[in-house]
Parts: sequence; C-alpha cells; structure tokens
Amino acid sequence: MLKWALIFLVISLIAGFLGFSGVSAATATIAKVLFSIALIIFFIFVVLAFMAGSLAF
Repeated sequence: MLKWALIFLVISLIAGFLGFSGVSAATATIAKVLFSIALIIFFIFVVLAFMAGSLAF
C-alpha cells in the first residue's frame, strides 16, 4: 500500500510541475488516504504484536 501511495505522490508532483493542478490535487489526496490507511494498519499490527507477546510470557 505504501508503494501505491508513493506512486500517486510522484504522479502528483509531476502533474503539478506540468501545470495540471486538478490532477495533482486528486492524486495528492489519494496518496494521503493510502498513506493514512497504511499507517493505521501498521499501528493495529504493532498493538496486536504486543498483545501476542504479553500472552506468551
């Protein structure tokens, strides 16, 4: 998911450089949403790992 966020970020930067502000804004929003989802999933897995570790000891 982070790979797709980076791809959309690069597309946004290139579109912004070329003057396509609408495309740039849309792809930047998609990149932000994908990064946020990836961050939330990461934190969920960290919490689950700590909970599983506490059950083992």
